[in-house]
Amino acid sequence: MITLKDVSYRYHSGTEALAHVNISVPEGIHLLLGENGAGKTTLLHIIAGLLFPTEGTCEVDGEKTRHRNPSVLSKVFLLADNFTFPQPTVRMFAKYHSVFYPNFDESLFYENLNAFGLSGNEPFKALSLGNKRKSLLAYSLALGTEVLLLDEPVNGLDLNSKQILRRMIAGSMTDSRTIIVSTHTVSDLETLFDGVIMLRRSEMILAASTSDIQKKLTFKKSTVPPVDAIFYTQAAGAFHSIVPADADNESDVDFVLLYFAMQGQQSKNVLNLINNQEP
Repeated sequence: MITLKDVSYRYHSGTEALAHVNISVPEGIHLLLGENGAGKTTLLHIIAGLLFPTEGTCEVDGEKTRHRNPSVLSKVFLLADNFTFPQPTVRMFAKYHSVFYPNFDESLFYENLNAFGLSGNEPFKALSLGNKRKSLLAYSLALGTEVLLLDEPVNGLDLNSKQILRRMIAGSMTDSRTIIVSTHTVSDLETLFDGVIMLRRSEMILAASTSDIQKKLTFKKSTVPPVDAIFYTQAAGAFHSIVPADADNESDVDFVLLYFAMQGQQSKNVLNLINNQEP
């Protein structure tokens, strides 16, 4: 369990990257959404113990990440968008780095590499952006950490590789694992998400499970906007709408539509419905 209590983070310049974030993130796969500069990367770095909150506390299984105790660091891994490693190949990197992660599964690492069409012996500097990303994902998903943080994991991946990654992430899940995925390309992985965390201008504006959203909201596509629409947009001649839940017509969550709904005045009505309050 990841727990953030009144977490704020300010840079030395005084710029506030996070403001009073309170959240408990249970096991499962969670989508992290927000505009550029909303604080997503800062949040991931705080959970990983790479940044320390200016105020508040971040804990993993009851231990503060800022203390950087081995008992916590061995449970958490962040694959940052700009992650690099000093060894010439990912296999060599795994040889020296994986000793800090007791649940590392070497056979799974090789299976992941093979699924991506890689051996792991390719010189990292000679790899394309996509193949570098595949190498790092193959390794990250084999570490077996209780908490895995993925920042823009699909960057540089082709369509086939995205499909392979979906299977890898789903196959790596256990009842005790939490994966947080920060991405702007939601459609690549949206069928996997058990919940969503949304930031806007350094503040957390939504944290909810997918099942709770489905119980309270229905996402529709129609030729005219429904009269009871809380929010809708129009694209390619169709109206994409959010309406109060229809018990006879449960829909998949449209995370992109939900994101846009949470950016304007309609956000209060959306939150009220999710939280069992009158609009």
